[in-house]
Amino acid sequence: MSGTTAAVASPRRRAAGAGANRWVVLVVLCVSLLLVALDATVLHVAVPAVTEDLRPGAVELLWIVDVYPLVCASLLILFGTLGDRVGRRRILLLGYALFGVASALAACADSAQVLIAARALLGVGGAMIMPATLSLLREVFPDRRERALAIGVWSAVAAVGAAVGPLLGGFLLEHFWWGSVFLVNIPLMLVSLPVGRLLLPESKPASEGVGQGPWDVVGALLAAAGLFGVVLGVKRLGGGEPALSAATVVPLAAGAALLVLFVRRQRGRARPLVDLRMFRRPAFSTSVGCIVLAMLALVGLELIAAQYLQLVLGLSPLQTGLRLLPLTLAAMAAGLAGARMLRRLGPRRMVCFGFCLTAGAVLLLTALGRADAWALMLGGFVLLGFGLETTLFGAYESMLSEAPAEQAGGAAAIGETSYQLGAGIGIALLGTVMNAAYAPGLARVEGVPASASAAAGHSLGEAYEVAARLGGPGGVALRSAAEGAFVHGLHVTLVVSAGLLLAGAGMALRLPRGMRCEGAGVPAPRDAVESRVSV
Repeated sequence: MSGTTAAVASPRRRAAGAGANRWVVLVVLCVSLLLVALDATVLHVAVPAVTEDLRPGAVELLWIVDVYPLVCASLLILFGTLGDRVGRRRILLLGYALFGVASALAACADSAQVLIAARALLGVGGAMIMPATLSLLREVFPDRRERALAIGVWSAVAAVGAAVGPLLGGFLLEHFWWGSVFLVNIPLMLVSLPVGRLLLPESKPASEGVGQGPWDVVGALLAAAGLFGVVLGVKRLGGGEPALSAATVVPLAAGAALLVLFVRRQRGRARPLVDLRMFRRPAFSTSVGCIVLAMLALVGLELIAAQYLQLVLGLSPLQTGLRLLPLTLAAMAAGLAGARMLRRLGPRRMVCFGFCLTAGAVLLLTALGRADAWALMLGGFVLLGFGLETTLFGAYESMLSEAPAEQAGGAAAIGETSYQLGAGIGIALLGTVMNAAYAPGLARVEGVPASASAAAGHSLGEAYEVAARLGGPGGVALRSAAEGAFVHGLHVTLVVSAGLLLAGAGMALRLPRGMRCEGAGVPAPRDAVESRVSV
């Protein structure tokens, strides 16, 4: 791989990443990713216990939940590009250590302020770990065919972590106190740190070229502050803040301005922090766009589906999690099958297929109503999970393979940042569509005062509260109208999501037709020539 050489170290370390050891390296990296993915969701079920114990205010509680993904998303580019300079293994090991210390601090927190600070430190550690794992895969697996398989395993582990987080948190809360959801990280980190130090290869930058030379500290801080503002503004939108409120406009405007300054600074530097010329490559820029669109659909739909299952069908949180589990299992299957699909279909057809399959699944779910159609839901969720993971797999693999080896950390950070932004925008956009379709259905309900109808138009949960207070025929009519309006809003949101997914399929037509595997040393068979593209 041009631009990288193995670090001078012990023979054991020099051998890391070669032969069978590269699969051991993959296991270490997947454990790292599993911890980060778990920590993004494991706290959700512990919020009631944390609230009862620490008594945080409304704002403090919001920061306890949001500060981890907010800090992590803001610092991905900073640490991804730093890893390209000083070594990705070094950044990863520092991330391990910080993650372990922050986990202990969070578990022992005796106030909301300490827990917020600990969660912020966890975000810093996560930002060190996430791009390093993906960029090290680029280093350890130079053969694109093997790398595709490794990325498939990596993405399947990410899906497992997101799904297992709430289940693990619930199990721990039944037997221990809320701090145990953080303590589970420490034994794994105590194992990962020495094993990673022994087995993981170090990358050293080339002496010249883009991404080398002194690290642009000012540029890194501009990127971090800009992303913090944008992600914060998007999260505020997704949380129901008005689009024109100061809490939304100020961070969005400030973040966008800082990112513009960052881009201008990078264009004027001989050795920029991030080589923005990567975006001129259709495969790279298209892959980033596909990641944003796929996450936009996934997170927004998952949120609305959870509300539908609990509020319309009346399922418990555990039952809701079990209903959503097939989506995760299908995503795992797609990740494990992704390498074979990529070889047979190539990036263009694979990502297009994933988007179209997901759009079909979304349209299938428009047949859902107030009754529990579990079989229809099961089929729709399986197709949705498989299609979205197929899309994400093809986009991530194309993006990482298209980036120069010496810029792998920055490219991985851009991909992960796109993932986070797509998730935040999806919640805000689809939530806005949902509210716009839901509220008019409650404008006039016979036997219900206008003030009560207006209050019920804010959300389905609030409509149930208003209906309970009204009681009698008016309360029954309001509850029924709210359920009908919510189902109508769900259908509108699904149709909008399908349109966005089909737009993603059109965007994916800019991807290369196929993939060319490096390092194989064997000429391709004639029928495989069409499924290749240079990296």
